[in-house]
Parts: sequence; C-alpha cells; structure tokens
Amino acid sequence: MALRGLNVVEFAGLAPGPFAGLVLAHHGASVIRIDRPSSPNSDVLCAGKRSIVLDLKSPAGLAVARRLIARADVLIDPFRPGVMEKMGLGPEVFHDGEGTIGVNDRLIYARVAGFPADGAYKSMAGHEINYLALSGVLSILPGSQDKPTFPLNLLADFAGGGLMCATGILLALVERCKSGRGQVVDVNMVSGTRYVSSFPLLHATSTSPLLGGPRGTNLLDGGAPFYDVYTCSDGKWMSVGCLEPQFFITFINIFKNALCMNGLQPSWAPTPESRTRREDWPKLRAYLENGFNSKPRDYWASLFHGSDACVAPVLTPEEAALLDPSRSVRPSPHPHLSRTPPLSRSVAKSGMVLEPGLHTQEVLMEIGLSRGEITELVSDGAFGDEAKHEVISSCKL
Repeated sequence: MALRGLNVVEFAGLAPGPFAGLVLAHHGASVIRIDRPSSPNSDVLCAGKRSIVLDLKSPAGLAVARRLIARADVLIDPFRPGVMEKMGLGPEVFHDGEGTIGVNDRLIYARVAGFPADGAYKSMAGHEINYLALSGVLSILPGSQDKPTFPLNLLADFAGGGLMCATGILLALVERCKSGRGQVVDVNMVSGTRYVSSFPLLHATSTSPLLGGPRGTNLLDGGAPFYDVYTCSDGKWMSVGCLEPQFFITFINIFKNALCMNGLQPSWAPTPESRTRREDWPKLRAYLENGFNSKPRDYWASLFHGSDACVAPVLTPEEAALLDPSRSVRPSPHPHLSRTPPLSRSVAKSGMVLEPGLHTQEVLMEIGLSRGEITELVSDGAFGDEAKHEVISSCKL
C-alpha cells in the first residue's frame, strides 16, 4: 500500500476531517482517531482506523496527545480556528518557528475549516449549505424556478473539504521528501468548493451555453431536455445525457422506435435539429416526459443498454452496490493503484462504526507506556472520570 508506515493522528470530527483520514487509511496509513470520553459512536468513515479516548481538558490527556502528535507524520485538525491553539496543540508547538527544529518539525499539520481565515465570516458557525452559498456555486445549481437546490453535503464537506485536505496532505508529503520539513495545510470549504467547481464557475461568468445564462436555462443545469432525469411509469427514473449531436441522434432514433412499437404516436416528434433549436426544447421535454412515463424504468434501461445514447437508469444505493465488485453498500477505495493497491475490500468495508476508545491501551503501549504508567494516567484523568473507576486489566481503554 502506498502510505504504509505513515502515522496519522485524526481528531474526531464530522465529515471532511474523517474523510481525509479515511483516504489515507485506505492506502495503508496508520490512522489513530482521538475521541472524547463518552463521545457518541456515529462516524461511519472509520475503516482501517483505530480509536483512543483522551480527555483533552486534563493535563494528563493533553500530555498523551502531545506525545502522539510528536511521533506522527500527519495531524488532521477538524475544529474551528483557534480551538487547537487554546488547548496548547497549535502548529507552533510542534514546528517551533521558521528555520528551527521543533518537537516534530516533519509534521504535516492539516486543518479543515468552514470559512476563509481572512474573510468576513471566519468566526461564524456553518454547514455545507452555508459554504455552498458563499462559494457562488449554490446560485447556479439546478432547482425550481424559485430557488436552487443542493446536492446533499457532497460538494463542500467531501469534495471541497475532505478530498482537498487529503490532496494537500499528499502534496506536503511530497515536498517533505525534498526539504525534510513539514508544514501547515490550510483547507476551508468555501474556497475548496470554489476550486473543485472551477469549470461551472468560469462558464457562469461567460456567455457559454453550458452555464452562462440564467439558472435553469443552460445545457448542464436542467435547462436542456436532453440532459435531465425523467420519471418512468413505476415511479423510478432514467438519466439522459446526450449532449453531443451523434449521441442525441442515437437516443432519439431508439426512443422514437420504442414509442412506435408500443403504439404511441405523438403529434410532434423531434428531429436532430431539435437539440440546438431552443424553441423546440419545451416540446422536446414534454415528448420525453410522456414517453418515459409510458413504461417502467427497467424497460428503458434494457432498451438503451449497450448503446451510445448516453442513457442510464437511476439506481438506488442498494442497486448500485450490486454493480460494485465488493457487493457492498460501503464504497470501495478509489483510485486503484496497480503496484500499491489500497486496503483489501474486506478490510475497507469492515465495521460501519468504530467504538470510541477501542484501541486506547494498544496505542499507549505502542508508544512505550507501561501498564503502570497507563494506570497512573487513568488516575490522573487522562481518559475521563469514568475510566478512573475501572480496573485497568478489564477497562475498555
């Protein structure tokens, strides 16, 4: 695996931080997640990771955290700006200033925030929909005539946040091979969303027919009837994406023949020119809506399968899992590397959640602490008040 031997400390968080850690773990990195005592067990982005519980409000817990970070290659900070500094775990503690060798000058210190650090919203709380709103992307997304809609929490949390964070970490690791030094990787989800959305944003500020007009009138935002989703007679959906003329002709020919074979004779039928004749678009949309609604989804999926019509059924997560070689609803690691492949599918899909603190004692012994020292840390409150009342040999450390 490409990242075997890489030690990562990930502070438990939501969405982007855990996803960045998951990408690294899938490719062989040893990822230790630091959980709070009595924290909820809800993170599903945990395959290949281990968990240690630390009470970072106690001096003993902070001391263990510093010890873990001092031997790590990567730290993933998911908190709002300033939180790590208040705990005494900011990057300056480990890098110790420019041009000197600190506690861990090789550390890649990766931070995922919501808003740009130098912007007007830097101190605000926020979520995906807020980051999308400030990025400019939400305003050009499809939706109703009244307002745009949003694609779950995919763009900001995972593409602009977690994936950008993992990319920054990998870039910093490559640079470290040259300089021998770590650095801070700063990711904010507003800027990250803008970057992964470079293509639509650049088109939106031009006269391009892709996204240059009012929202909902362009080729890629639901304006074009030949790039949209249609409801079938069973309530399921088909996706149509025949943008190029040759694909559009193939699609229309197959679709027309199917309607004819099923005894449907619409009063209007499209021609190849209907793709570029915008005055035909309302009639074309009605033609496709009525046609798709005449048969169930699987009829259309079978009809278009193997063709160059750029038409595919909209699958449920369970149906899509059946197409994956793992046959699991848990997506397989990607991309695949030929010489250093990611974790085996059985490991990558194992365990939907990771019990907080499951590997605490194991990790502490790995960094050289004896059972006696661990017992002392328990007494000092390093793992929370509950741990004080447990016997070290049987506690869920």
